[in-house]
Amino acid sequence: MYEAVIGLEVHLHLKTRTKAFCGCEADYFGAPPNTHTCPVCLGLPGSLPVPNKKAVEFGLKLALALGSRVPERLVFHRKNYFYPDLPKNYQISQYDLPLGQGGGLPLGERTVRIKRLHLEEDAGKSLHLEDRTLLDLNRAGSPLIELVTEPDIHSPEEARLFLQRIQALVQTLGISEASPEEGKMRADVNVSVRRMGEPLGTKVEIKNLNSFKSVQRALEYEIRRQTEILRRGERVKQATLGFEEGSGKTYPMRTKEEEADYRYFPEPDIPPVPIPREWLEEIHKGLPELPWEKEKRYQALGIKAQDAEVLAYTPSLARFLDRALELGQASPQALANWLLADVAGLLNERGLSLEETRLTPEGLSRLVALFERGEITSRVAKELLPEVLEGQDPETLVRERGLRVVADEGALRAVVTEVIAAMPEAAESVRQGKLKALDALLGQVMRRTKGQAKPDLVRRLLLEALGVG
Repeated sequence: MYEAVIGLEVHLHLKTRTKAFCGCEADYFGAPPNTHTCPVCLGLPGSLPVPNKKAVEFGLKLALALGSRVPERLVFHRKNYFYPDLPKNYQISQYDLPLGQGGGLPLGERTVRIKRLHLEEDAGKSLHLEDRTLLDLNRAGSPLIELVTEPDIHSPEEARLFLQRIQALVQTLGISEASPEEGKMRADVNVSVRRMGEPLGTKVEIKNLNSFKSVQRALEYEIRRQTEILRRGERVKQATLGFEEGSGKTYPMRTKEEEADYRYFPEPDIPPVPIPREWLEEIHKGLPELPWEKEKRYQALGIKAQDAEVLAYTPSLARFLDRALELGQASPQALANWLLADVAGLLNERGLSLEETRLTPEGLSRLVALFERGEITSRVAKELLPEVLEGQDPETLVRERGLRVVADEGALRAVVTEVIAAMPEAAESVRQGKLKALDALLGQVMRRTKGQAKPDLVRRLLLEALGVG
């Protein structure tokens, strides 16, 4: 029996206005190449870097949220390597005193331990053509947090879930958009395979995976590949690999670098920066409710565990639900049901996010409350939802269209009598004990009342009128 041992290195672009060590605008997405650059991020002689305080604050937020140990001072190092899109030929990063050490992220019944997280700058971007390589240095110098886990993950599915949880956390903290599609969240994975109970095997690193699906597929392939090598009695070679989306296979990029290859040494242009305890306490007090805390609160409110988990780790839904819960108009579980089923279904159908609609917590709460109070039927509520999604007030729609439930038993009995007279064969079948025929009668009553009658009440009146029951 073989076991995979997986560690992740997650690169998160911080949502700061300027870059990590200069005043260039950090939001380069969609900008023309090389328009967000200056002497500092281009590595020109004489330029001096200055740490971005907001980037440090964002990094500290993440460290505190994960329960990491924070040092008394911030120390930067140069990580030296030669690559065309690294204009300085070194990267300003951190080495022996990272922004955070230790801590962990809850994942189901256990916690994935965090080894370290540190602040660094990103490299530029290379575009390889047939006869040349083009460089876009807009990204060079952008602030990154690199988060490194301990090798606590044992399946591709767990790796994907961890990344989704980290994404939800940093979005909740407001420090990163963590959008893989825009290159604002990337992952490298370290994976080895061993027989159960044996020492760790030789690990390989798979670089620059830019989607959760790619991480899962790359790991699935690499675990199969290494397992087959071990079954043949051969040894896995340490290497750095890429992942080819089309074939779903990994491929060798270069021999894996060791730490010594980077020749780390202290950044001479940035002296150590003290991290005052008062500042740390202020940041800690300002942390929002974290997703795993939110999940517990939702469960305490009576929301089913599975629903609570999905809502807590989907920041846009959690924000919406929290505002709706504050109104106190509809029950927590009913709101959860509508958000995760009806609203989500409509959004998927239209290819929209919640933020791209005009749906408000007030609008959804009123709609759900009307249904819960029995003032409208489920059918009417679902028919109104698309208009409520466009910002319409459900109470106004119900009032203007006369959509409230027909609760007058006298009026309903008259409709029931008409339907029985119009459908004698179905009525006789019900009298003979064939209750399936009752659905046809019930459906006709609902049509004649425009879906405004309570199905349970109609069913009871039909059975009474037919002398069944």
